[in-house]
Amino acid sequence: MKLIKLFIVLILVSSCVTKNQDAVAQKNDYDKYLVSNEVETSSKYFDLWNSKIRPDSMQLTSFGIVGGEYNRYFQQTGNIEFLKKAEKSLKKAVDIANIGRPGYYRALARNYISQHRFREALKLADSAAVIGGDKSETQSLYFDVHMELGNYQLAEKYLDSIKNMSDFGYMIRLAKWNDYKGDLDTTINFMEMARTKAELGKNRELMLWSYTNLGDYYGHAGRIQDSYNQYLKALEIDADNAYAKKGIAWIVFSNDKNPVEAIRILDSVTKTYNAPDYFLLKAEIADYMDDDLIRTKNLDQYFTRVKNEMYGDMYNAYNLGLYIDETKQFDKALLLAQTEVDNRPTPESYSWLGYSYLKNGEINKAVEVIDAHVYGKTFEPALLFQAAEVYKANGEEEKVNELKGELIGALYELGPNMEKQVHDL
Repeated sequence: MKLIKLFIVLILVSSCVTKNQDAVAQKNDYDKYLVSNEVETSSKYFDLWNSKIRPDSMQLTSFGIVGGEYNRYFQQTGNIEFLKKAEKSLKKAVDIANIGRPGYYRALARNYISQHRFREALKLADSAAVIGGDKSETQSLYFDVHMELGNYQLAEKYLDSIKNMSDFGYMIRLAKWNDYKGDLDTTINFMEMARTKAELGKNRELMLWSYTNLGDYYGHAGRIQDSYNQYLKALEIDADNAYAKKGIAWIVFSNDKNPVEAIRILDSVTKTYNAPDYFLLKAEIADYMDDDLIRTKNLDQYFTRVKNEMYGDMYNAYNLGLYIDETKQFDKALLLAQTEVDNRPTPESYSWLGYSYLKNGEINKAVEVIDAHVYGKTFEPALLFQAAEVYKANGEEEKVNELKGELIGALYELGPNMEKQVHDL
């Protein structure tokens, strides 16, 4: 049996290496999108409605519209200040609304989801449900919140309550549900259906959503060329779309093994887009290149940004990785992991908790957490690697070999830096 398992692992290694030898990305496809255009964070439309807001204003429509515009600016720039300004506008709208208040509750809840304030988002969903209004929208929100909180049985109940195979929102949530269950083929099928609906309706925002999400899912499935094509389609619609450029940069780095080009792409993005994780990705690529200058520079950029209290818990998972792998502050990692479990008791949070226990030398606690909350409950490669390390420390070779086989098949997702660590399990 062990020989058979070893043979399967060798086949997976061989197929993975062969597939990654062929470069997918071509400069002449995406170079035209790497021009850094300063993002417009105002407009006559925005100025008109913003001008109606006074300290004692009761202009409900103004607050709702301005909040939506601030959220759009956040999506375009990654600047946390816009997300917080959107929150402020929406909270004012909730306070003064007599008609349509459930809609403002839902909008504010989605703002809180973006800020990783999931329990507060759930309270707002409850408030919207008590008042009434569009029941389907509130149930969709409940699904989203409960998925983030790890309440998967409740999430499934709300998903069933909004069943409508002609609705874009239902299809993308059904795709997300199947992704959680590990059924990637079904996930892609529903996401492709959603893409078709968005294209037929010529809805720019939904098309962008479809293309970038399919880019991710195709990548998970090892369909790198298809993934690349989806990111290009997104850029055809929005030449400044940072997420699509990040997706292409990952293909260039992880599949094409061209880290210098990957950093060039990301450098063009971070001139105008300021989300901290983009700098962390550049540091990861620089680490692969053994370029300590670029690595340190981008780590500094990351740390400078996440010190901003406005980010709250948004970057806890990233910080956990840095405490463990970079600064070796294992005690600090354990405290933060416990906070994450309190805020968001998902397999991811528990995986970080178990991994933190391992790094603090508490291997019995580590394996208890992984057994109870992670193993068999997630298909995310990064979490499976953490589980494998915990099982290795506890001498559970059978589980380590099982997970190692899965991880070798997921080296594209894990990235080149992880290849040796996986093989060393």
